[in-house]
Order: sequence, then C-alpha cells, then structure tokens
Amino acid sequence: VQLQASGGGLVQAGGSLRLSCAASTSTGSTLRLNTMGWYRQAPEKQRELVAAITSGGSRNYADDVRGRFTISRDNAKNTVYLQMNSLKPEDTAVYYCNAEGQLFLAVSSNGFMTWGQGTLVTVSS
Repeated sequence: VQLQASGGGLVQAGGSLRLSCAASTSTGSTLRLNTMGWYRQAPEKQRELVAAITSGGSRNYADDVRGRFTISRDNAKNTVYLQMNSLKPEDTAVYYCNAEGQLFLAVSSNGFMTWGQGTLVTVSS
C-alpha cells in the first residue's frame, strides 16, 4: 500500500493550504481503509497527530488546530484531505499522512499501517 501526499508549500500567516493524500495498491488487491490521519513534525520536535478521521467519518483534532483545520475523506478515491485555514508560523512542519486498514488479496487478507512521504508546509510571518 502506498500513500502519495501533495499540496504543501509556502504561505503567509493567515493563509490557507489544502493537503491531499491518496492511497493505492497493486492490481488484483482491494483496500479497506479504516482510520486515516495527518501528522506533522517540526524541526527538533517529535511527530504529532494533527487530525484523524475514521471510515465512518468521526474526526479527532489536536487542540491547537481545532477550528482552523478540517480533515475529510473521499472513500471512493481512497483519499484523505486536510484543509488548513488561518495558518500560523508555528504550523510550519513536514506533514505526513497515515492510513491503517486491510488489504485483500486473492486468497488472503492482511492488516497494515503505512505512512506517506511527507510534504513540507512553511508559514511565514
């Protein structure tokens, strides 16, 4: 299972960005995605949860982004989004998407948890 993230960039404080992360797998297998989420890691800090969303649509946000960020998903496209508004310099970090679920093969299934490659978000003051 691969996650491809996009949408990072440089934005001024108060601006907005939208991150996307699409999950894919090889032909002949089927994905069932459970919880998908976004994490971030600022320089010299630990990776932290930003927001997560279950397959049923339940959302969880870090306290410092609640009300500014919105996580959503398109199950038909196996894609999770993070709309980030009112960005602050302290939101500057590499953002990673994460997904866990099950991969169904011809004769078996396996649980998985995987990370995307990270996309840099830089907010200037």
